[in-house]
Amino acid sequence: MIPSRNPKCMGKYNFEDIARFAKKRFVEGYETLELLSQAKSQREREEIALVCLLDVDDAQIVALELDCRYAGKCKITDCRERLRKMIAADLANG
Repeated sequence: MIPSRNPKCMGKYNFEDIARFAKKRFVEGYETLELLSQAKSQREREEIALVCLLDVDDAQIVALELDCRYAGKCKITDCRERLRKMIAADLANG
């Protein structure tokens, strides 16, 4: 497992791996189920699920009170914003 650069953000996941799936989903137009069917591991399925949550409002995500070791300190909304900006830039250049 490759640890996240910011361990308070998305827990055990690597931002670059999630960003790769986000680009496939939102820039290249792959459907969620298609990505899930191509996943090679449980970890990839979890990363794809995190990407799918980009469609969910930040307030709802925060309200989930995810049970993880970083609960209360989680910066997932920061990463979600980074992903959204990356996707918007790719679409603008695309």
